Amino acid sequence: MPIVGFNFDKFSVERTGKIEKGIKVRNNIEIKDITTDEISLSQDKKQEVLKLSFEYSVFYDPNVGSTLLQGHLLYLDTPAKIKEILNAWKKDKKIELTLKAQLLNTALIKCNIKALNLSQEVNLPPHLPMPTLSPYANKAKEYIG
Repeated sequence: MPIVGFNFDKFSVERTGKIEKGIKVRNNIEIKDITTDEISLSQDKKQEVLKLSFEYSVFYDPNVGSTLLQGHLLYLDTPAKIKEILNAWKKDKKIELTLKAQLLNTALIKCNIKALNLSQEVNLPPHLPMPTLSPYANKAKEYIG
């Protein structure tokens, strides 16, 4: 079933130190909570959805800076499936692996783009490898992949 909503709730980006060679970048995304919410599909009908709250973080070590994004996405499914997912979450804070991958991949795409933009605003290096050009034109001709 589809993801019907995505919103950021909090942005925090901070540069705390001098940028030097050898910076290590760590990032993480985690589900903080799963609850239910209602959305209006038409004027007189409301549908129950899962509201998955997440936190995405990027840390630049040693103590150079950090980015924190919090948000939520809304997931629509049958009432029985929503109840099943919610009960599993309440029981042991776990959800089905394929569903978790679908939800977190959607959040990761949006978070990586937003974190890249925010880090640029405070002059932190990109946390993702960026494409670059090589001045060695002959090396490209040797590539056989």
